[in-house]
Amino acid sequence: MTSTDQERWQRVKNRLRIELGEDVFTSWFARMEVDAVENGAVRLSVPTRFLRNWIQSHYSERVLSNWQAEEPIVTRLELSVRSATIRPQVAKPKQAELPTAARQLHDGALNGAGMRASVPFMTVHEALGGSPLDPRLTFETFIVGRSNTLAHAAARQVATSRRGDPLMFNPLYIHAGVGLGKTHLLQAITWAGNSSDRKVLYLTAERFMYGFVSALRTQTTLAFKEAVRAIDVLMIDDMQFLQGRSTQAEFCHTLNALIDAGRQVVIASDRPPADLESLDDRVRSRLAGGLVVEIGSLGEELRLEILKNRIAAACVHHPGFEVPAPVLTFIAKSVTHNGRDLEGAVNRLLAHSKLSGQPVTLEMAEREMRDLIRPAEPKRVRIEDIQRVVARQYNVSRADMLSSRRTANVVRPRQVAMYLAKILTLRSLPEIGRRFGGRDHTTVLHAVRKIENLAGNDSAFAEEIEALKRQLQD
Repeated sequence: MTSTDQERWQRVKNRLRIELGEDVFTSWFARMEVDAVENGAVRLSVPTRFLRNWIQSHYSERVLSNWQAEEPIVTRLELSVRSATIRPQVAKPKQAELPTAARQLHDGALNGAGMRASVPFMTVHEALGGSPLDPRLTFETFIVGRSNTLAHAAARQVATSRRGDPLMFNPLYIHAGVGLGKTHLLQAITWAGNSSDRKVLYLTAERFMYGFVSALRTQTTLAFKEAVRAIDVLMIDDMQFLQGRSTQAEFCHTLNALIDAGRQVVIASDRPPADLESLDDRVRSRLAGGLVVEIGSLGEELRLEILKNRIAAACVHHPGFEVPAPVLTFIAKSVTHNGRDLEGAVNRLLAHSKLSGQPVTLEMAEREMRDLIRPAEPKRVRIEDIQRVVARQYNVSRADMLSSRRTANVVRPRQVAMYLAKILTLRSLPEIGRRFGGRDHTTVLHAVRKIENLAGNDSAFAEEIEALKRQLQD
């Protein structure tokens, strides 16, 4: 490649910077290099597959037209991913652009002899303002049972992997209700990073949003992106709270960049990827492309083991604290909601024992636990379940209900399924419409009103709808 080609490439980059703005140019083109210009083709390279795919989809024609303005004989653009062994050195941001801790994370700390030194685990976690960690939430304190065995095994596998090991699944996506152990597993992976050679970072979705918005405000987005994407294992907790179009776009870019670079991503949420209706379809699809694991409700045996573990931990600091076996059995049978309620139950027993000086009895436990004994939650009905049950009831296929067909034998089951989705789930009308073949929310509203009118005027049809409800809720 001649010096003339390099000069042309510099002019092309200047054109792109002017046309697209500094931020867009820096995000997508700063690490692009020209490899050759020959036989009517310009060959460019970028460091990741994600960058290549994004530029091909969104900017290839613009890049080519700018090259043709410099050299009309160029008729095509070839974009490839550079091998890590031949990747050219890229100029780093000025030191002033990065906070001290983030700069240590990005560049590595230098020791007194000028040699690169490893950055300690907690420095890595704190460098980007990692979310606070609870020292109690480790693998050693996580109680394994039937409902969480797979999630625990997957988290353990992530925690014990070494840098350079092939990834079994990426991303790992764990979802469950409140207080069932999602955060415990993510923080356990983070603590395990203390003895690892990898950079591990735990962030809540709220902290990720705060970091990105702060970077926008202080014009350090490039530093933020590079620092986050230098992480070997990134964990995002409470994914359902990720809001804002620009923040979601940045998360999508970060997710793709890390996965394409062979870095591990672990996500936790209170619902599966398909139910994160506030997220872009591409993000949901990428999240669902790894291993999706649900932690189920706590069985009685597991609740009993959790209680025993919590009481043993309390006895370390309060040696005289004792809970009779019948009390443990009563709590395990009665307090069924989640692990946090169980911990609250132990705290109440401990407080009563210490403040009153009286031993823990079954009568006292029944009195103290009254407000923690909740009625069983109704079964969570999914739109997919509704579509399957209604399709079977009316002898049509689920594909027919999602299609554009408007024959009577398809329209009525579709309307029934939309009606049931509205009354049995918490999904919005636009989300229901999207899950029924991308229909408008007004179509769903029409279906709901139609079925309500029919059920009000036809007792046999009303009974049919009630039967479908019972079938879905049992």
